[in-house]
Amino acid sequence: MSSVRSSDGTKIAYDVIGSGPPVILVGGAFSYRAWPQPRRLAEELADMFTVINYDRRGRGESGDTPPFAVEREFEDLEALVIAVGGSASLWGWSSGGVLALKAAAHGVRTERLALYDPVFVVDERKPLPPPNFVQELGDLIAQGRRRAATTYYFTKVMGMPSLVATGSRLIPGFRRRLDSVAHTLPYEAALVEDALRGQPLRVEDWRAVRTPTLVLSGEKSEPVLRKGAEAIAEALPNAKLRILVGQGHNPSMAVLASALKEFFSARGEREAAA
Repeated sequence: MSSVRSSDGTKIAYDVIGSGPPVILVGGAFSYRAWPQPRRLAEELADMFTVINYDRRGRGESGDTPPFAVEREFEDLEALVIAVGGSASLWGWSSGGVLALKAAAHGVRTERLALYDPVFVVDERKPLPPPNFVQELGDLIAQGRRRAATTYYFTKVMGMPSLVATGSRLIPGFRRRLDSVAHTLPYEAALVEDALRGQPLRVEDWRAVRTPTLVLSGEKSEPVLRKGAEAIAEALPNAKLRILVGQGHNPSMAVLASALKEFFSARGEREAAA
């Protein structure tokens, strides 16, 4: 494990594997560097890239300096970019895709940007989170009710059926991993609050993100996620959309890595700019 200090002094822990141009993996809600998916993706990419798999603040071995603000996560990514030489590409998954994109818009130095199923809800026909969901999650965590916060996030924010949310937490080891990072759910909610309101994306909000961008979604991903991927690909000035055949929101890391290798290589850069 390596670590870097963010601008507020918070320790950000990360692993490095491989060699080549640096790529930073940005996980979504609950995800941290010890989870199987980011570790597998890092291994798949390591033959072509220097892959940085990090713990977002408050997770794993990273610190958590109060008070939280979304901008602190942008600063964490900037610190990682500086640590690996001042230039890197970003890959973000789900709400991590929103973080990677917002960080690039905020000015974090990004060579190339890849997003998988970024959680933009642009169709108001989908059941939307309660208007006060950020506060509700904050209250549950303040009361020490981590398990209730996890269930709330799954059902009220992500829109999962209650039985599915409850059943997924019974998988051995899975509940422990969820509970260990549940206190960061208010952070996640603050990050994606404006992306979950069922409103069309405004092109002017993303005009400054001229980084070559690949927006990915799975053929079997929820329709609301595919529609969001289509919308953000259209809103960004230098982006293309790619649908991975046979994949859902939790894709095969080998299939995903193949698409990322193509994009993060010189060939991918030329295609995105075309």
